[in-house]
Amino acid sequence: MDQLKRMAVFAEVVATGSLSAAARQLQMTPSAVSQHLRQLESALGLALLHRSTRKLTLTEAGERYIEGCRAMVAAARSADQALVRHRDEPEGELRIAAPIGMGGLLAQALAPLRQHPRLTLRLLLDDALIDLIEERVDIALRAGKLPDSSLVARKLGSMAAQMCAAPAYLAERGWPRQPQDLATHDWLGGRPSTGGDDTLLLHNAAGDEVAVQVHSRAHASQVTALHALCVAGWGISVVVSDDDRRALLDGRLLPVLPGWQLPVMPIYAITPRRGEQPAKVRHALALLTAHFEQAP
Repeated sequence: MDQLKRMAVFAEVVATGSLSAAARQLQMTPSAVSQHLRQLESALGLALLHRSTRKLTLTEAGERYIEGCRAMVAAARSADQALVRHRDEPEGELRIAAPIGMGGLLAQALAPLRQHPRLTLRLLLDDALIDLIEERVDIALRAGKLPDSSLVARKLGSMAAQMCAAPAYLAERGWPRQPQDLATHDWLGGRPSTGGDDTLLLHNAAGDEVAVQVHSRAHASQVTALHALCVAGWGISVVVSDDDRRALLDGRLLPVLPGWQLPVMPIYAITPRRGEQPAKVRHALALLTAHFEQAP
């Protein structure tokens, strides 16, 4: 490493034309610059400069050596500039993992990143958890309670959960009028539980809380499948995706017990490492935070 520093000092002396000018540029003393040159020539066993009281000129060996030194300094500067861009300007590939139902949210929230031409976006949408390190994920969005881990979590906001069902299902099975009625209805769950039963914790605006045990008629590992099952009339589900919200707007799904709510679901942004983040991650986190702050 000392040799590389001496090469950089030699290149600066040649570029500025004098020891004193190089010393000012490098924020060193002239004697320190002179010492680096002597050590470099000693290590090489060749003189690199002709020194006179008026000027410095390159020897034949110096003429041969200076090009490599310049190339080394240029490569180091280029590497520094690349890291500065990486730190200050979004570039490279931004890899974001999230549940499938959040694809539309990400497309909307991250739209301003389009203005950065050196940035590409890769969305890894899967309702199953993936290994952030192995998949080189920059940010992962996760909902609900987080397991203990070494990953860094930042809470972005919360998502309200609304129960819904297809008109055909409600016409066939009847409308639940109170939370206890849910026990006699079919429930659509995200993952199997023992015996197909789950306990729902419901609350209303008055502060009342009710726990109801429901039976899961069908399970699916992805929200797209749960949405399809719900629209097809298999049972009652929870609105968690853009498809569900659109279906509520156009009447393909109807709200169930709108006066009662499930606990809000916290949404977290997970990053696999602590410390200073590159610009692409900082910009994406800022946009996601702003999106959830503005969301109703």
